[in-house]
Amino acid sequence: MSHTVVTSTTTSTTSTSSRSDGLLNPGYIRSASGLLKIAQMVTLLIAFLCVHCARGWTDWSGFRYFEVVTLWFLIAFLIFFLMYVFRLQSKIPCINWTLTEFLHYAVGTILVFIASIVAAVRSGGWSELVAGSVFGFIATFLLAVSLWTSYKVSCGSPQTGAAV
Repeated sequence: MSHTVVTSTTTSTTSTSSRSDGLLNPGYIRSASGLLKIAQMVTLLIAFLCVHCARGWTDWSGFRYFEVVTLWFLIAFLIFFLMYVFRLQSKIPCINWTLTEFLHYAVGTILVFIASIVAAVRSGGWSELVAGSVFGFIATFLLAVSLWTSYKVSCGSPQTGAAV
């Protein structure tokens, strides 16, 4: 007795255009980390402009340090923001972007905090300089929040789907 077995396989592919496959990542801008980065950049920009536009500096070196620190981290976080919006971190996989961003947040939090203390102490009562140091402290708080969330992502325990 002979048996004949016929196997047929049907394969269908559908192509759909998805927003996640494009060049831009508009969802990142509306995410919590995207909004936090935008808030950091805005506060750092306001802090920089308050000190830069002030006329009554009592100590040039202290406020130049404040300007350098705020401008440096404003540019650094703008680069990180643009990298996530344009998905460039996936194009350069040889760099651990989570750790790199964590280290930038750690150094930024410390340096912006020191710069804000220096600006607050040496403001001499000038309202522009006081406002710049206040925005520096706000930026320090936002950087600390990002540092904490970045730490939880990079150093936290891996999540498993298995129930015990």
